[in-house]
This record gives sequence, structure tokens and C-alpha cells, in this order.
Amino acid sequence: MDSLNEVFELAIKYIEANNENISSIALNKWIRNLEPYKLEGSTIMLLTNSDFDRNIITAHYSDVLAEAFENVLGFPVKTELLIRSKDTAGEAAADKSEAPAPAHFEMLTFETFVKGKSNELAYAFSMAVAGNNEMSSSINTNQTFNPLFIYGDSGLGKTHLLKAIENEVKRKNPGITIIYTTGENFLNEFIAALTNKTTTEFHNKYRGADFLLVDDIQFIAGKETAQEEFFHTFNDLYNARKQIVLTADIAPSKINLLEGRIRSRFALGVQVDIQPPDFETRMAIVKRKAELVGLQLGDNIARLIAEKIKTNIRQLEGTVNKMKGLTEFTKEAPSMAMAQKVIKEIMIENHPQEITVDRIITETANMFGITADDIRSTNRSKNISLARKVTIYLLKEIKGLTYLEIGNVLGKNHSTMTIHYQNISEKMAANADLRQVVEDLTKNLKNN
Repeated sequence: MDSLNEVFELAIKYIEANNENISSIALNKWIRNLEPYKLEGSTIMLLTNSDFDRNIITAHYSDVLAEAFENVLGFPVKTELLIRSKDTAGEAAADKSEAPAPAHFEMLTFETFVKGKSNELAYAFSMAVAGNNEMSSSINTNQTFNPLFIYGDSGLGKTHLLKAIENEVKRKNPGITIIYTTGENFLNEFIAALTNKTTTEFHNKYRGADFLLVDDIQFIAGKETAQEEFFHTFNDLYNARKQIVLTADIAPSKINLLEGRIRSRFALGVQVDIQPPDFETRMAIVKRKAELVGLQLGDNIARLIAEKIKTNIRQLEGTVNKMKGLTEFTKEAPSMAMAQKVIKEIMIENHPQEITVDRIITETANMFGITADDIRSTNRSKNISLARKVTIYLLKEIKGLTYLEIGNVLGKNHSTMTIHYQNISEKMAANADLRQVVEDLTKNLKNN
């Protein structure tokens, strides 16, 4: 093996293949986010983000990791979790440089965006905002495209365009203040600022931006205080001629519970939609993604993928990524049979499921490495108690259940549900790691 990173990737593939009880969200949150640091004797050191993450992983996934590493390396292995720090980050980064660069946000550029009839206007307008085409030199883009509002279903490339704008603007103007965030992050940061009495710092951060890019702005709808804050942030930036770019899954006029004054501000600039890609664009996306990950796909396989997956670019890319992983793990060349198998798995994984009470409880239990029965039990151990409070929060926020209904679901007194909900809300405001766990759970429940 060329590097510890390759060992780590093979270990992850082993865990995926042999641990059906570990959900994809738990795998992504607790294991994929680890970073291989060094191998000393029979101990593999892995980096994680915080004590919060380390405690969860140590309690529930140490044995899983040890088994996977032993399977890959052929000898018994111990794992040790370290917190990322300045002392270790540089060395770990040097080791990780041996592995192929992952497709993170830095790769979401205009060059890697596949243009077609379904997205050409959104692409052109985004290029104009970034000052990167003829349109931007012929008109005052800051007036015409402020704000630029891009909308369309999930998985069609809205985030790619936002990050492409960010990367292009930074490339041309390294000193510019550009902020990319999501509606959900904006809300959570604002709640934390209110709790910690740091609203001045919050105002200075967002109202001092030269470019403000907000993904999934629909998330603030129905949150009165957050809408009030965003309204004033928008006005300050707009009046100062700072550029604003927003995305949502539907047009502003169709976002329920969005205040009229905010909806009218969104109409000041240009609104443009992205439609599902046509066949030719889907083929181009598959081939481009395969090229980026170094996967040799025949036209017949690319055509099969493009024919079967019609509405979601993330599913197209996910199919290519999964085939790449399979070819590395099995040492087999891509085939029609492999493509058909992966397409079926991807479409099942991405088929929206109803967000039921039982599903919320099960997903939360999976995230914390416990069982649904643990959440319903009287066990008051720290980890189970925390998972139970997160469940209460999600049942309230996602399902809209009353405290009485939540108490009946969990077999608890409804008055304690109120206390637990308030307690977890305060913990989330003060603890970014916990807040991220809840955000990940929410996204997984809504998007799958």
C-alpha cells in the first residue's frame, strides 16, 4: 500500500460491506470524518475534531475500526483517537497528500460544472456575478443581478454554482470578504449569538461581507427572529452595493411562511431556475465525473447510467463514485452488471422515505451507536440520555408533535419533555459539535 490513507479507505470499504447495522449517516459522521495520522507499531492514530466526537467514536466504533484495519493489514491493530491540533495537522496533511485529492468544495468551479439547456441561464448569470463572462462587462451586474436567486430541486447543481462563484471571486480578488453559508447555519449561528450575547460580532461578520452566498435560504421561513435578522442583513448589504446570491428548492413566491417584505427583496434582482438535466447533459456529467475520479467508463456504461438516473446530478455522481470504490476494492474493471447493481442501490438509497416517528428514533439511535429500545428505556447513561433529548428535539421540530404526544411515544411524562427540549436547545446553541450532529440527522431524514 502506498500510504496510510489507502489503508484507511480500504478499511472504510470493509466497514461498509460488513456492518449493515451502521447507517450511512453514522458512517459519514463518525468514521469518514476521521483522518489517518500515523501508524506506530500496531497502533493506528486517527485525528478527530473534538472531545465530543472522540467520546462517541471511542464508545461505539473502536472495535469496528480495529476489525477493519486488521482485515486490511493482516495483523491485530489498536486505534487511538487524537484531537486535531496545529501540531498534528501539518504532518497529517503531508501524509494525506499522497492520496488523490478528494472532491471537496475547492473542486466546485465553473470549469467542473457541466452546462446544458437545463442550467445554462443559471450558469451564465453566476458567471456574470463572478465577473467572468462578456455579460459582466456589458452591464452593471451588481445592480442587475443583486440579488441573484437560483432555485430548483435538490441535487441539480445550485451549491456547485454558489461555490464556483466563491472560488472564482477569491481567485481574482484574494483580499475580498466573501461568506458562504446555508440558511440553517445562519439560523443556528444567530441562535448561538443570542444565547452567548455575541450579536454584535454576528452583525459585524455578516454585514461586513462583500459577497454573501446563502444556500437553502428557505430554511429561515417560519423563524420570525431569524427572518428579522436576515431582513436587516440583506438591507445593509444591498444598500452598500454588496453582492448577494441565494438558492432555494422552490421559487421565492412559493416558499411558505416567508415574510412578504423578504420575498419582495428577493424580487429586486434576477430569479432563475435549474431544471433536471436532459440526456446529453447527463451523459456529459457522468463522463466528466468519471474523468475526475480516474474511472475508465465505456460509452455503453455511461449511457446506461444516464438513461436510468434522470433527475438528480448527485445520484449520477454518486453512482460513478461508488463504481470507482468497487473497482478499487474488488480489482474488477467497470462492467454493465456492476453499473446495474450500483444504480439500483443508489436509487433505493435516494428514494425519499416518509419521516415517521419510528424512523426518527431509529436514525438517532444509529447516529449515537445505541438502539431504539435504549432511547425508549429508563437508562440515564450520558450517551443514551443525550440521544433521547435529541430525539425529543427532532420529534418536536420535524414532526411538530406536542410535548404530550412526544411523552406518549417515549413512554415518559410530558412535563419532562418540555424540560428536555429546552435543555437540548441550550446545549446545541453552546456546542457546535452537537449542533452539527442534529443538523446531519435533520438533513438525512429530510433528504432520504
